[in-house]
Amino acid sequence: MGDKDNGKKKKKKDFTDERYYINRELSWLQFNARVLAEARDERNPLLEQAKFLSISASNLDEFFMVRVGSLKDMLQADYSGRDIAGMTVAEQLKALSTALHRFVTEQYRVYGDKLRPALAERAHIELLAGHDELGRKEREYVDRYFDDMVYPVLTPMAVDSSRPFPLIRNKSLNIGALVCRKGSDELELATVQVPDVLPRLVELPGDAESGTRRIILLEQLIERNMDRLFLNYDIISCCPYRVGRNADLSIDEDEAEDLLKEIERQLKKRQRGRAIRLEVEERCELDVGEDEIYEVDGPLDLTFLMKLYGLPGLDEYKEHGYNSPVQVAELPPETDIFEAIRQGDIMMHHPYQSFEPVIRFIEQAAQDPDVLAIKQTLYRVSGNSPIIAALARAADNGKQVTVLVELKARFDEEHNIVWARMLEQAGCHVIYGLVGLKTHCKITLVVRREEDGIRRYVHLATGNYNDSTAKLYTDVGFFTCAEAYGEDATAVFNMLSGYSEPAVWNKLSIAPLWLKDRLLHLIRRERDHALAGEPARIIAKMNALCHKDVIAALYEASTAGVRIDLIIRGICCLRPGIKGVSENIRVISIVGNFLEHSRIFSFENGGSPEFYCSSADWMPRNLERRVEILFPVETPELRDKLSHILETELEDTEKARIMDSDGLYSYVRPEDGSTGVNSQRRFGEEAAETVSGDSVKRSRVFIPERSGV
Repeated sequence: MGDKDNGKKKKKKDFTDERYYINRELSWLQFNARVLAEARDERNPLLEQAKFLSISASNLDEFFMVRVGSLKDMLQADYSGRDIAGMTVAEQLKALSTALHRFVTEQYRVYGDKLRPALAERAHIELLAGHDELGRKEREYVDRYFDDMVYPVLTPMAVDSSRPFPLIRNKSLNIGALVCRKGSDELELATVQVPDVLPRLVELPGDAESGTRRIILLEQLIERNMDRLFLNYDIISCCPYRVGRNADLSIDEDEAEDLLKEIERQLKKRQRGRAIRLEVEERCELDVGEDEIYEVDGPLDLTFLMKLYGLPGLDEYKEHGYNSPVQVAELPPETDIFEAIRQGDIMMHHPYQSFEPVIRFIEQAAQDPDVLAIKQTLYRVSGNSPIIAALARAADNGKQVTVLVELKARFDEEHNIVWARMLEQAGCHVIYGLVGLKTHCKITLVVRREEDGIRRYVHLATGNYNDSTAKLYTDVGFFTCAEAYGEDATAVFNMLSGYSEPAVWNKLSIAPLWLKDRLLHLIRRERDHALAGEPARIIAKMNALCHKDVIAALYEASTAGVRIDLIIRGICCLRPGIKGVSENIRVISIVGNFLEHSRIFSFENGGSPEFYCSSADWMPRNLERRVEILFPVETPELRDKLSHILETELEDTEKARIMDSDGLYSYVRPEDGSTGVNSQRRFGEEAAETVSGDSVKRSRVFIPERSGV
């Protein structure tokens, strides 16, 4: 009777129904709203609030340049397809315009109504609203500063029939002016770029008695002296403005004879992309539509608040509750890293544990006479990367060094081109990946000659080989010399450097050919366990979830009775809590001191739990258009560590928000009113307990998501 209704079979639920999905772009805006909420949260130290507001502005810049820019391109190309939630391109742009204007208004409400007054009252930092707030001595100081430091750098530009409107660089801050030649009543337009080579924050001479620090912004200082730039003109009015441009590169790799040169050529176009946003402090005319104009009540480009955070003498207004990264117990500084790995698999939880062993792994391999080869993928690296230096040294020492440098890592393209050329000059074999795919996996292979033969040492990770972001992102790193991983690692590099695909993989699952099928298999296996009355549960931690096939599989598992907990920092197109579809699914997001970046997955498997880590989020780009790796963690002790990470984050009641079926988020709070759990603080405390002695205190740090991290 359960399968029939009035003699007819019940219709099978369609888990791909568009009503069960949330638009990706609107979901991202909800993520940035959570970042902005941290700027409002008075439990955060004052300068941490300022930093989060800056991050929300930086995130928004990239969103416009990439996501909005891409939608504009699709609209111009008359793309007729619909997104995962059934929205057309035009519908998405309309919804985004409304939401973005509302978001920007809220950013400036936080700045003007909360942050700026609080800085003045509590930290005695006054951010001037304009040059008209200057005192007499301050005006004298500002005018001298302009003469000595600013005036020589500026290039005022008039606009007339012989001098067309100049190209306004992407994201550059400018001042537009209406001017009138003396003796004439004809209005003309002029513009001057605010130079980014000078500090935007100009601190005025202090008042020793009050202890107040007063700061004027560079554009306000220039506005005050605009008449000095146009000596034969009267300044009728002027206002700062800023243009955002489409920065999404379009590269035809099949047609490009030299990918490196083609990317260099495309990078030059980024500054000249189509204008998609105009920010002004007052009404200003440029060739953009009304929906693309953002009038703001305050200074343009709130990312200047990150510079405020860095001013000296303000440590008391920053977070000091977290200890510095501790040494990995299995890998103290003087240890032979290869010998330590031979003792057993090692897992590191960054940034609570130091990234230094990863650097030391490459440096020791570069110097070890028994190391024959080093192979590594690089997606994003730091500006002065010790890993790059070690790889170059290894090549100089005669080792076979193969490095895949991903030239298409968005906004790091130019950076990576420099590293690629440097490595080539050092004698490394540099490859740029597979045509049409980004190589996003994080893997290093060291081949070493030992007494009992050749041994392969492997490092796999959820995050980049970047010693700077390793202090700011939460990630998992894994060392092993197990032969099965070594064979797979060799196969990965053979696939990347040539045309070799193994018939079978021992441990690793690789996108774009195998990883998605593996994930779907694991999810459906939990469904089958639940239907058989066996233990079934999924815990999945990642940055984003928007792959329709994966979401549909999760819905199917939920209806079968699988309990599913998703820890998703950013985009989530799945709707939890829909009756008959996703009642068994819970989604939380943690936005805190560090940027949650690790991808960790747990499958109960009928009482025999399996744990995996990965470089890939559950997104179409990761599973179908990138080279990614999913790897199992099988050592019982390390599986327990991964389980602890997941369960602790599920217990978070300070920085976690829970998602409802409409895609909105609310704070998770203890029902009994008890002290909440801050998972990041707990991990820091637990890491500190593993080492003796006093730990160095670390300021709270959080940086924006970059697309493709």
